[in-house]
Amino acid sequence: MEKRTQFNLAYLIFALLAIAFVQQWWHQAQTVEVVPYSEFEKLLAEGRIEEVVITDQRITGKLKAPEGGKQVAVANIVAPELAERLSKYGVKYTRAYESTFLRDLLSWIVPALVFFGVWYFLARRMAGQQGLGGFMSIGKSRAKVYVEKTTGVSFADVAGVDEAKAELQEVVEFLKTPQKYGRLGARVPKGILLVGPPGTGKTLLARAVAGEAGVAFFSISGAEFVEMFVGVGAARVRDLFEQARQKAPAIIFIDELDALGRARGSFGLGGHDEKEQTLNQLLSELDGFDPSTGLVLLAATNRPEILDPALLRAGRFDRQVLVDRPDKRGRVQILQVHIKKIQLAAGVELEQVAGLTPGFSGAELANLVNEAALLGTRRGADAVTLEDFTLAVERIVAGLEKKNRVLNEKERRVVAYHEMGHALVAMSLPGSDPVHKISIIPRGVGALGYTIQRPTEDRFLMTREELENKMAVLLGGRAAEETVFGHLSTGAADDLAKVTGIARSMVMRYGMVKALGHVAYEEERSPYLAGVQVQQPREFSEETAREIDVAVREFVNSAYEKALAILGRERETLERGAKKLLEKETLAEAELVELRAAVRPA
Repeated sequence: MEKRTQFNLAYLIFALLAIAFVQQWWHQAQTVEVVPYSEFEKLLAEGRIEEVVITDQRITGKLKAPEGGKQVAVANIVAPELAERLSKYGVKYTRAYESTFLRDLLSWIVPALVFFGVWYFLARRMAGQQGLGGFMSIGKSRAKVYVEKTTGVSFADVAGVDEAKAELQEVVEFLKTPQKYGRLGARVPKGILLVGPPGTGKTLLARAVAGEAGVAFFSISGAEFVEMFVGVGAARVRDLFEQARQKAPAIIFIDELDALGRARGSFGLGGHDEKEQTLNQLLSELDGFDPSTGLVLLAATNRPEILDPALLRAGRFDRQVLVDRPDKRGRVQILQVHIKKIQLAAGVELEQVAGLTPGFSGAELANLVNEAALLGTRRGADAVTLEDFTLAVERIVAGLEKKNRVLNEKERRVVAYHEMGHALVAMSLPGSDPVHKISIIPRGVGALGYTIQRPTEDRFLMTREELENKMAVLLGGRAAEETVFGHLSTGAADDLAKVTGIARSMVMRYGMVKALGHVAYEEERSPYLAGVQVQQPREFSEETAREIDVAVREFVNSAYEKALAILGRERETLERGAKKLLEKETLAEAELVELRAAVRPA
């Protein structure tokens, strides 16, 4: 409010000065007439000028009788002997010396002020873009400070991660009653690292700890510590811990710790002094602060494998808490939290919805509930049904349905046989996930059709036979094309990429080829970031590389032959199912019962 008042006062002063300047200019324009020097001499000769004032540049004469409102006539000086000539006319004239000190001073100061103002504006703009926050706050921490009443999150709002909540409950108890833990000489861990895939609720858990304990919550991203100038990040670390000490008991939460705590010496090309100094300062702060003061450091990352070992040693981040994707029971609990905001139809079982979403994280389940509510709203329903959840899962997994993309009849037949091939191979092989839905309506960017399988339970281990059957199901589409049409198409590109990945993992990571021995030829990829692949140096010979390629090809060919054999045996069922799919475009689980009964197990 005070800043707004000062701002309005400045505008008022500026307006008054502008009005005064305009009034002065208007008055001068009305009373002063600028005339040529010849006209000025004529006025002198006619005796119409009463008084003359001479300056270095001008001569000003005051008229005896104002004419047309004009009182002053002004002319530029052109003659040096002016004084003598004026004397002949018997008029009063004076010589005035005009001071140019102020004008000369301003001619030096104003350009300098303009230059400094432009430089200051650009410098502040650059500082803001670099995250420096101005010249006087380069080393200041920009952590957002939350207190219990503003976080609004408790453990009741976090579901599906019971083990992680139990670990963090101890931190809450310490912050509330620190003397209880000092009774036997125990100390609370200085640092707790939350690790897990994106969207599983690591940040939500940290905020829930602050909400349960009712203490100050300092939240900052690890990327905000790393700046262009060496030493700025370290200064921010010091400032953050100093602020936290002043508000103790408090929780310091550093999100995306891998941006700050990457192992030293692994920054690749370019300088890395700033990152290393920032990390060193964080290590020294962890060693320096006393946990009995009520400070607890929480951090989150989804790449723990790249963190500096010194950061994870005992006495710093003593404890690592896994926040993994929830199992079926955990998904039910998460859905129970999020459906409180929507109107759910009678008869909708959350067990069924949880069964549709294996591998979904907490954030994805929240998005699923929102998508289902939007679908129910679009069709004008009063409540969200199970069908809305099913369509929402398809939209998230397969993409947006594109009914306007019209395929010609030949392409529709190829897609129908392709998808029916996937379904029949899955129905035939033991241990395969049940087929939930088949559709030839295009979805997403490139999917012309899709077959959805719904697992009956969460799986954490797979045998070699199960992996081979999974590859056969993926290749069932291509096998159906060759069986029916006698040619291949580009529709199996995604299937081939997935099959090749499975086969290569079987050979290089799981040691499932006797000729190559029980040896891992490839390191495990990032456990929590799916799809992230790091180029690794090859540490085996050309001969071994050739054997690996041969083994991968044999796995893929064997799975393809298995799919061909199943579809050759079930050719009649394939034709009947494809014809039915072409008529209805989508076959739900209830409509697949007849096909499933006709397929013989392999």
